[in-house]
Amino acid sequence: MSQWPSLKAGRVFKALQKIGWVTVSQTGSHVKLRHRESVFPDYIWAFHDKDEIGPRMLARIAKHTGLKPQDL
Repeated sequence: MSQWPSLKAGRVFKALQKIGWVTVSQTGSHVKLRHRESVFPDYIWAFHDKDEIGPRMLARIAKHTGLKPQDL
């Protein structure tokens, strides 16, 4: 069983902002995020707020952004 739940993309995006990710630019629905402390490389966010993100995709996002289950 995965430690990650299924969540709406809007909630995950807000959690990323809370842990230090800021919007650098946006082209259409693709948002380029950068961590304030430059700990991670830039990340492209391409989800709509109401999209459902499953546990597997959430684990991938966490790997690239440093997101933890308790941050949600």
